[in-house]
Amino acid sequence: MDNINSQKFGKVAVLLGGKSGEREVSLKSGAAVLAALQAQGIDAHGFDPIDKPLHDLEIFDRVFINLHGRFGEDGCMQGALEMLHIPYTGSGVMASAIGMDKWRTKLLWRAMNVVTPDFELVTATSDFKAIEQKLGLPLFVKPANEGSSIGISKVKEAGGLEAAYKIAAEADPLVIAEKYVGGGEYTVGIIPDGEGDYTALPIIRIVPKNEFYDFEAKYLRNDTEYLCPCGLSTEKEAQIQQEALLAFRAIGCEGWGRVDFLMDDAGSHYFLELNTSPGMTDHSLVPMAAKAAGISFEQLVVRILESASVG
Repeated sequence: MDNINSQKFGKVAVLLGGKSGEREVSLKSGAAVLAALQAQGIDAHGFDPIDKPLHDLEIFDRVFINLHGRFGEDGCMQGALEMLHIPYTGSGVMASAIGMDKWRTKLLWRAMNVVTPDFELVTATSDFKAIEQKLGLPLFVKPANEGSSIGISKVKEAGGLEAAYKIAAEADPLVIAEKYVGGGEYTVGIIPDGEGDYTALPIIRIVPKNEFYDFEAKYLRNDTEYLCPCGLSTEKEAQIQQEALLAFRAIGCEGWGRVDFLMDDAGSHYFLELNTSPGMTDHSLVPMAAKAAGISFEQLVVRILESASVG
């Protein structure tokens, strides 16, 4: 393990838990980060905002955000920390809010010529049949402001969109339908390079054993395969890594994150969504990719912590 000056970080809060639908994942992620920081002599403490008022954070010198979903990843916590003038990890208020919103992320990406699967906003009064015909079947339906595949359905038969919409709308009133791209699921982790910029980690291909990479495949099953090297050519991987950095910067992201993409059967890629506070569990993708790049979990959390800033 590298020698670090643990005193330079001061007193560190690791935000974990929270009140989103991803609370349990956040608790597990945060516990792993907390243990890694403490093992390196850093004065780190767990802080669950569901248990304590936010002004209790004023005694800390910096914050490692390991909250997922609403009230932690969507700009709310970032805004509170800005008001308290406490440096925090990850993206700022605007990028966190946009990154959490799959619909607005896609709109911005389209404006920046970042290729993403075709999509339609769905409401209770939508012409469901017309959307099915426009996007084709199968298609995916998902709440725009949830993570960890909460509320996502795969519509395989005509007439199934309305029921899928209702499931998604229980998680978030903003719902999108998205064209199916079936050539493989991949992800690109992005972390600080230690010199004021960012670097894209080796790409991971995700091979779930169930229908798609849902909550169960992400966190509960042990048979999901993670391939790194991912199987793409060196040239293709380098191209996608550079485009992932563009997609990351297009949203205004900072610190670290993860950009997911799909491949079609013809070998074209489509950026799917952006995660501004990725998981850090034993199933998580950024630590996995960092390890493939020769960066230990302990080195990864310190590098992220070093990038903490206000705004």
